[in-house]
Amino acid sequence: MKIMKSSNKEKIKENHNKIIFITGTPGTGKTTLANVLESKFSKNYNFQIVKINDLAIENNLIDGVDSDKGYNIVNVQKLDKKLNEVLDSFFNEKDLNDSKLKISIVEGHLSHLCNCENVDKIIVLRLNPKILESRLKSRNYSEYKIHENLEAEALGVCSVEAYQKYGTKVNEIDTSDLSTKEVFKFVEDIIFNKKDFPVGSIDFMKWILGGY
Repeated sequence: MKIMKSSNKEKIKENHNKIIFITGTPGTGKTTLANVLESKFSKNYNFQIVKINDLAIENNLIDGVDSDKGYNIVNVQKLDKKLNEVLDSFFNEKDLNDSKLKISIVEGHLSHLCNCENVDKIIVLRLNPKILESRLKSRNYSEYKIHENLEAEALGVCSVEAYQKYGTKVNEIDTSDLSTKEVFKFVEDIIFNKKDFPVGSIDFMKWILGGY
């Protein structure tokens, strides 16, 4: 995993309010990470988590269900609009904690598909497909959904999509051999511009070729 230290110019921006997207293939640990961030950050910052899947469901942004794949079909355009409304409300709200840094974490594998010009970082969690396969089986995913997600992970689909939209704002972390504590530390360093984990250094293509 390639690590780059950020420039002094970036470090100057450490103390401004932050919008962070956490994305990745289902099963890579996004929800666990978001919960850890909430437990750590809510003590010192004005903090919120937006769970993108819940936002879509609670606001009736589901256009239907893909009968072949079993997925909800989310209206991304409407989701995009709603997400920006939620973010604007949070950052424009006046309260007793206004002296604290505001951090909004947007968690979910659809987050990187939304347009947000003020987003600071997009963090893609990656996972060895062999480990991911075990996790998805424990969630009772169908064989079709498991294979589709494993293929997406091996090809780095979330990273590619995120990079196409947000460029160098995107970081990716291989969580395969990391504890939750270690993942949190890497993410904290990304959020506060201490380290970068550029897209392109994680390669799971061996799974496609039968190497795992």
